[in-house]
Amino acid sequence: MKTVKSLILGSAAALVAMGGAQAADLPIKAKAVEYVKVCSLYGAGFYYIPGTDTCIKLGGYLRVETSLNATGLYNSNFAGVQGANNRLSNYYFTRSREDLNIDTRTATEYGVVRTFFDATFSWTTDTYSGNNNGNGSTVYSQIGGGTGVGGASAPNNANAGAIAGGTLGVYYAFIQFAGFTMGKAVSQFDTPWQNYPGNNYDGLVGGGGTVTGVNQFTYTADFGQGISASISAVDPTAYYQSNLYNVSGISAAGIQGGGYGLNSFGGTRSPDIQAMVRVDQAWGLFQASFAAHDNHAAYYTVPAPNETAGHPADKWGWAAQLALSIKNIPTGPGDTINIQGVYTDGATRYNFQSLAVQNYAMFGGTGLPGAYQSLGIGVASDGVFANGTNISTVQTWGFRGAYTHNWDAYWNTAIYGAYGQVKYGNGGATLVCGAIAALGAATAGITNCNPDFNLAQVGIITRWTPVKNLTFSADLTYANLDQKYSGTVVLPAAASLLKPGGVAYELKDQNTVSLLLRAQRNF
Repeated sequence: MKTVKSLILGSAAALVAMGGAQAADLPIKAKAVEYVKVCSLYGAGFYYIPGTDTCIKLGGYLRVETSLNATGLYNSNFAGVQGANNRLSNYYFTRSREDLNIDTRTATEYGVVRTFFDATFSWTTDTYSGNNNGNGSTVYSQIGGGTGVGGASAPNNANAGAIAGGTLGVYYAFIQFAGFTMGKAVSQFDTPWQNYPGNNYDGLVGGGGTVTGVNQFTYTADFGQGISASISAVDPTAYYQSNLYNVSGISAAGIQGGGYGLNSFGGTRSPDIQAMVRVDQAWGLFQASFAAHDNHAAYYTVPAPNETAGHPADKWGWAAQLALSIKNIPTGPGDTINIQGVYTDGATRYNFQSLAVQNYAMFGGTGLPGAYQSLGIGVASDGVFANGTNISTVQTWGFRGAYTHNWDAYWNTAIYGAYGQVKYGNGGATLVCGAIAALGAATAGITNCNPDFNLAQVGIITRWTPVKNLTFSADLTYANLDQKYSGTVVLPAAASLLKPGGVAYELKDQNTVSLLLRAQRNF
């Protein structure tokens, strides 16, 4: 008994000693845990970054889509392998995309300081094309993944070098402070619906469109009651340059690809200057936009293709756009009409926007005796020149719009359309047609030379949103290329398209129909 008692007392003493030791190890005062707090200043989804007065919001979407009789970037089959309309042309493309955006805001004595970043990670199937080795083999080049194995057309071989391919797109990266916007953001020339008055189709003409952002320095004045005005200096490189052709370098092979010579842009000399006035109220929106665009060419190609040859003088172009949106029209709650119209002179990309095709070469059938196939050509450009001449600017006008009807809380349908007209004028047409005539026998069959063309597009889209932030859609688009040439042209072999050489193609209008099926989850 005495032994048991001693054991119990010893154990108790040990426990007390251990407890004292643990108590001695504890800090005198425990540090408070700082939890993430909701930030209600800027709407739902914002939280305070711990230890700061800055609010942050993460968002984005995951999208899966299939386009039929279209390109992987969801444009119609206007050029390249898809425009060739042969066994190389894909019947469908697939694309998977993750979008991530980060929005931060901090209240200061100058107003809110905001930063915004948006990037996309995409995997899109690409096409097979001729291997340019003369033996008829094909090669698969994955978008963002390099070129596949070139000696065979077997899918397993071709995809071996591209299995991990994909693309990263930086859409937006900008800072807003005291009315200024600095960085890559949607152009102030654009309407709030950008390229999409009511649709998913990327390539509608008829107005500005920089949905993937453009570098800019902008000041916006807010006058209250939904009235604002902006002035911007915008980097035109890539997003606002169409084509600038030296037609002295024209070739039959270039015509086959929808080109009028050598693209001859010089380095950037001046930003585009944009101005915008907008009235955005409960009834809808009205906007007027204007832009000035510098066309700066490189050098002539004679007597030598270098800086000793001289160059044309710069020539400024311009664009003007009007837009109107009418909300909550009598056909139903939330129904809208969006419409815009634009005119450009030497600034074609403000009509044939950043995601619209600039060079059209569409092959089709023919009923003309002696012709192998037909070909429709359309070339958008800011201007053209020849060795020793100045730039002749190209004029365009266009419009696009849509009517959207909400059937109920889950279904809606939009009917949309667009039209763009390109006119080279007497000076530009003379330069282009003179260069074409100089090709001799290849173009001798052209009975009417006119580089002007029109593009018409019309479509319908229906969306189903069974639960919040999950949408399924089907978008059907018809497009017609109304080109102004007539007669025939004899073209060389096109190895990448596997088109034969030395045969006649009838020059005629072309049309195409495409379908986009999409599922998208926003978060």
